[in-house]
Amino acid sequence: MEFKIKNGEKVLFIGDSITDCGRRGEFKPLGNGYVKLFSDMVISNFPNRKIEIINKGIGGNTILDLENRWEDDVIYQKPDWLIILIGINDLHRVLNKFEAWTEFTPENYRKRYDYILKRTTEKLNCKIILIEPFYISTDTTDNFRGKVLKEIEEYIEIVEEMSKKYETYHLKIHRVFQEYLRYFEPETFAPEPVHPNSTGHFLIANQLFKMLGPYLEFINEKGL
Repeated sequence: MEFKIKNGEKVLFIGDSITDCGRRGEFKPLGNGYVKLFSDMVISNFPNRKIEIINKGIGGNTILDLENRWEDDVIYQKPDWLIILIGINDLHRVLNKFEAWTEFTPENYRKRYDYILKRTTEKLNCKIILIEPFYISTDTTDNFRGKVLKEIEEYIEIVEEMSKKYETYHLKIHRVFQEYLRYFEPETFAPEPVHPNSTGHFLIANQLFKMLGPYLEFINEKGL
């Protein structure tokens, strides 16, 4: 299967700290997470293609932050591919009742996600990949981790809804991690449930890379 990103195309990643990964500091310009690993995979497999990769992740961002910087960081850039990963900070603010937390409820998450995608499809002719928010935990108790793991499902459902509405690609990475947690402990992929380690970032990059065509299939919610 032919790799879907063509020679001369621009790929823009946007999101929170999981995407950022130091791209504005020590690890300029792509960070040291899944965006850099994905770029390395593209270079390694397609040395004859000139593919520009841009990282616009900012640590701590919510869907509201993305909406506020969408014109400068996405529309202005005119990418051929747009890859979005956002949501865990929205959920955390709601559960912690932190800083105007009602702005980050699932209802507002849906409204703002819908707005940025509508704006994108009106202004740009680009392909879009939505990466659902994830939480690397197996906790089923009523403590904080268990609550996050339960409540994140509603945010994931919204991403799936948006993907269907705007006919985008949808990387079901939460399902991927949950499948892998049948075989490995959570710390194999992250020191805490939100921020992946190098193995976790590699898993994201690898699933994204395979999704775009070099292999016949990629892991999804049906399992390995």
